[in-house]
Amino acid sequence: MKPFVMLPTYNESENIALLIEQILRVCPSCQIVVVDDDSPDGTWRIVEEIRERDSRVHLVHRKSNRGRGISGIKGFLYALDHGADAVLEMDADFSHDPSYLPHFFSSIQEYDVVSGSRFVQGGRDADRGWLRQRITYFANLYIRIVLRIQLTDCSSGFRCYRREVLQNLNLPSMVSIGPSIVQEMLLRACQLGYDVLEIPIEFRDRQRGKTKLTYRHLINGFRMVLKLRFSKPRKKLKEGSPEVPV
Repeated sequence: MKPFVMLPTYNESENIALLIEQILRVCPSCQIVVVDDDSPDGTWRIVEEIRERDSRVHLVHRKSNRGRGISGIKGFLYALDHGADAVLEMDADFSHDPSYLPHFFSSIQEYDVVSGSRFVQGGRDADRGWLRQRITYFANLYIRIVLRIQLTDCSSGFRCYRREVLQNLNLPSMVSIGPSIVQEMLLRACQLGYDVLEIPIEFRDRQRGKTKLTYRHLINGFRMVLKLRFSKPRKKLKEGSPEVPV
């Protein structure tokens, strides 16, 4: 299996080098693709320097049309184009612990999608205040009810997909520009009947750098969930379809 780790980044210069080091330490066979939205703090320059020394590290430097959703799609497509059998997305601020990677990649050999969850037994939402935890809890409740998804953590950005799943999601047609891309991809995977496994993770708040998530993002996310609720389910594509990225 050829595993890829995909990291969408914006102003993560304080974290990116150490994160790449830790990912490759626990998963030496991984390829890493960093998709950077032209970070003013020079995150992409750090990745470029690492890439020149280590062929397992790749960089997609985006200079226009920024957005978490668009960056994520570009990263998935890049990984597919470079032969990935499985692609794991994770945050670049150490809120997602790289030590979980072996568990993800072993589980993805039996399931179509493996998603990290703070709310299954053994999972935990650590280092965050009561208000943030309540917001996360009710946001997930809202997503589950509106989208009719039977998972505990629908807003988790720590998730691994098999190649076939990503090919069948028709990634270029995704409409989420921001963080709601996480829900849109999960919804399409569930609509197509793929098996999703939730594994427990401990989510930790970032220690370095500033969060990009604002209340504006949350409100836009709630609106997007309603939009996604009334989108039409997609059928699985056949191998060789022009919509399947190669």
